[in-house]
Amino acid sequence: MRPDIKFHLRGTRRGALALGPGKVALLEAIAQTGSITAAARKLGMSYRRAWVLVDETNRCLVRPAVRTASGGVRGGGTTLTPTGDELVQRYRFLERRTAIAADRALGPLHHAVSAHTAKRPQDVNRYDRPPSVRGAPKHRNRQR
Repeated sequence: MRPDIKFHLRGTRRGALALGPGKVALLEAIAQTGSITAAARKLGMSYRRAWVLVDETNRCLVRPAVRTASGGVRGGGTTLTPTGDELVQRYRFLERRTAIAADRALGPLHHAVSAHTAKRPQDVNRYDRPPSVRGAPKHRNRQR
């Protein structure tokens, strides 16, 4: 099992941007769907949560990452600005580079841990196996 690495970026100044996989996935979903509502639905989050994340991201940047338009014939829409596109691209680039560096640094450790933690047949608890294999007791109808 490989370690699951999630890259988070946080500014150190007050009001600085905190950016992680959730916000970036939301920005990508907004770019694909053109709507905060549809993006939230796609990611299984509430509209309110999505709106708060978008607003927080926009407030932390000099230029907004997301542009919203209300009203109109089709009911408005939402798009990523060039700043939002660049933010997503740079985050994904750093995420890939970090994953490669972590894999290089932790690769030898991963093999040592995997070999050490692998379960041997005598170490497997009967409840680690499915009921059909573990020899679960058969229930009999008791007559009273």
